[in-house]
Amino acid sequence: MASVYVGMTVDILHHGHINIIEQARKYGDVTIGLLSDAAVADHKRLPYLTYEQRKQIVENIRGVVKVVTQDEWDYAPNLLKYKPDIMVHGDDWLEGPLVPYRERARAALAEYGGHLIEIPYTRGVSSNEMLGQIQALGTTPDIRRRTLKRLLAVKPISRFIEAHNPISALIAEHVTAQRNGKTCQFDGFWSSSLTDSTARGKPDIEAVEINSRLSNINDIFDVTTKPLIMDADTGGKLEHFELNVRSMERLGISATIIEDKIGLKKNSLFGNDVPQLQDEIEPFCEKIAAGRAARVSDDFMVIARIESLILEKGIADAVKRAQAYVGAGVDGIMIHSRQKAPDEVFEFAKIFKSEFPTIPLVCVPTSYNKVTEEELAAHGFNLVIYANHMMRAAYPAMQNAAMEILKNGRTAEIEASLMSINDVLELIPGTK
Repeated sequence: MASVYVGMTVDILHHGHINIIEQARKYGDVTIGLLSDAAVADHKRLPYLTYEQRKQIVENIRGVVKVVTQDEWDYAPNLLKYKPDIMVHGDDWLEGPLVPYRERARAALAEYGGHLIEIPYTRGVSSNEMLGQIQALGTTPDIRRRTLKRLLAVKPISRFIEAHNPISALIAEHVTAQRNGKTCQFDGFWSSSLTDSTARGKPDIEAVEINSRLSNINDIFDVTTKPLIMDADTGGKLEHFELNVRSMERLGISATIIEDKIGLKKNSLFGNDVPQLQDEIEPFCEKIAAGRAARVSDDFMVIARIESLILEKGIADAVKRAQAYVGAGVDGIMIHSRQKAPDEVFEFAKIFKSEFPTIPLVCVPTSYNKVTEEELAAHGFNLVIYANHMMRAAYPAMQNAAMEILKNGRTAEIEASLMSINDVLELIPGTK
């Protein structure tokens, strides 16, 4: 029997998958190259099912002789590794973004004399449409909570963006862009104390109590499915932090980030321009340990935000604190800086990652905004948070609309920059 290779993701099993396997087995013994979580997440959303779950499904499909891991979106490496006599693929890659992968597969097959057979794509089925239907049904707190750890395990760097209300979260959930041949999207949301406070017209001094913020997150969770990290400022009193961890975990939040400061909270980007006090190492370690001990499962993460660079205490102090916080059991470290260049965070990352290569490292490049995600990943960062940009984008647009209406006594002049009423009505399913 000839050997036949078919590459698949199989996050949502449908009759299109069965059809291509049925066609492939006419030519020989079928090996499925099952794309790893990392291969999928590098090009689109992380699969709902883990690799092992998907593998178990595929192994039990009639006609599948073997399942191997395909660690890249590109088929060529596996073709050259396993050298199947035949590769079978749907004809949906004759045009569009998959054309370069088709050409590389053909070149790989030609190297050793393999053949490509393309069969008509199964009409009336779309994994993306099915995914949209699943998203409309929502998710569970357990699934949402554990997604962050899965992302950190498989992606070079995950990107989260601030969402201060359900509409900003909906935009972040669905927006995509093409970059370097890949479909880029946000992996999750950041609940910022700054933008939560600003949205309520209150100063960023921990004036918005946590139940109000959790209620807002619950509203966001009603209409989205991606994971969320919560900015919990200093975490408050140790005893309160323990209770709040349970509340966050129960809701389905994936992680909380607490900063090692005490006293009246002031925004970090003020630095030493305003009075700010950094906590002593020992009590902050106790708070980390208490928060982790309060968890019901290991899925919820407690991440420590180090303010040493913000307060101009230097790299040595930041590293010393990071070592202590890791010793206290922290699930990740966020290093913060208000410098316009990333030099000091890169220096910290080099030292930290040499000692703790497996501990997730987080950055918020609000000030050093010219740095790219690729550069951050190359320097050891696992997670980048765009911490306040949805709010900062919305405010000027609303202010401009209000001013133009006042100036002109009508709305005609601003209509071109606004969503149409029809678009508003179609934005939320069920409105029309």
